[in-house]
Amino acid sequence: MSDDLRELYQEVILEHGKNPRNFHASDDATNEARGNNPLCGDQLVIYLKLDGDKRVVDASFLGKGCAISMASASMMTELLKGRSQDEAQSLFEAFHDMCTGEENGRELPHDVEKLQVLSGVREFPTRVKCATLPWHTMVAALQGEDEISTE
Repeated sequence: MSDDLRELYQEVILEHGKNPRNFHASDDATNEARGNNPLCGDQLVIYLKLDGDKRVVDASFLGKGCAISMASASMMTELLKGRSQDEAQSLFEAFHDMCTGEENGRELPHDVEKLQVLSGVREFPTRVKCATLPWHTMVAALQGEDEISTE
């Protein structure tokens, strides 16, 4: 990765971390779960509103944590809207594989390539949990689990 690209990625992460999108509770969420990363103290709640066809019509979050976890949650909530539950699960798997370096030929779908800004966490194993916490929490919410922990 070039230094210019790395710097651009860092700017995007910091921007989302400082100004997270969809940062609010939801009174009409159909699914929600709490996520906790005891290693670094990141904590968040993911709120999802699904329609009758199990399609995400709204996604939001609240929480506190590092710029990486907040940026990841911010971008995730932007990308989930309009996706089916199965598409959300597939997106989680592709994102997780990207962060852990276990792509095995699987790539992020074309319409979510902006998640590549978080690919640098694979060089820092302790940061992988920061980037994937919102995603694990989203999957927990979809599966009806109340809480997950990265430990």
